[in-house]
Amino acid sequence: MTDSTPQNPYPIYDLHSHTRASDGFLTPEELVLRAVEHRVGVLAITDHDTTDGVQPAREAVVKHQLPLKIIAGVEVSTLWENHEIHIVGLGVDCEHPLLIAFLQEQSERRRARAELIADRLEKAHIPGALAGALALAEGGAITRGHFARFLVAQGKADTMAQVFKNYLARGKTGYVPPQWCTIKQAIDAIHHSGGRAVLAHPGRYGLSAKWLKRLIAHFAEQGGDAMEVAQCQQAPDERTRLARYAQDYQLAASQGSDFHQPCPWIELGKKLWLPGGVEAVWLRFPEIASG
Repeated sequence: MTDSTPQNPYPIYDLHSHTRASDGFLTPEELVLRAVEHRVGVLAITDHDTTDGVQPAREAVVKHQLPLKIIAGVEVSTLWENHEIHIVGLGVDCEHPLLIAFLQEQSERRRARAELIADRLEKAHIPGALAGALALAEGGAITRGHFARFLVAQGKADTMAQVFKNYLARGKTGYVPPQWCTIKQAIDAIHHSGGRAVLAHPGRYGLSAKWLKRLIAHFAEQGGDAMEVAQCQQAPDERTRLARYAQDYQLAASQGSDFHQPCPWIELGKKLWLPGGVEAVWLRFPEIASG
């Protein structure tokens, strides 16, 4: 297997993106306009534990008569072997009662964690963190990214990466262990709402090859449908290795920028193509783009 032959290079599918409904910097309208500028033809809106950005994105596509297909999605936070693992749902029914109830539970977990993070920062003589993070979230799902932006604004670090390293990473002042749902619960909620479950950015969890294969095997055993193989920024051999794992565990292959904000190395549609030998998630499950 080589990376030399992109699969279905046009239209570009970008199946992982974020808006201000969670920790993205752009409104849904701004996001879809930017996607078209970067030749994306199919875009999945996959905010953290919320689908609130999907309908505004679809409305913006109609308003501006854009040549863009929107896939309704969500990125669900789960816990596996003390690791926070993200599962992307593609083609979900945002109005499905079970999905709505499930995401409400996730929202409550997210709010409880945010309050504990703020308490820890308060004890470290950094007041006002919860109010600051909530203000930055603008009514959307609150994430550690909002705390990071608040701490940068407070002069505690120069970049968000520094904040995570010094304040929000495991063992640091503001770290609070997550209490998310299981991978099985996330997959079931996605399936019940008509969607397909995708293991998000498997190369980013800091797992050894042995543990990564254990994760992928567990995901497949629980009924997972696909895994992300291609992203904007990857180690030279990562795309090929993840494609091989997708084949080994009979999972479809997905691709996505995980776009949050404009920056030089992560951009909508950038370097998104699949190696030969894998089956694209939109080909195995064409219904995800039918909504």
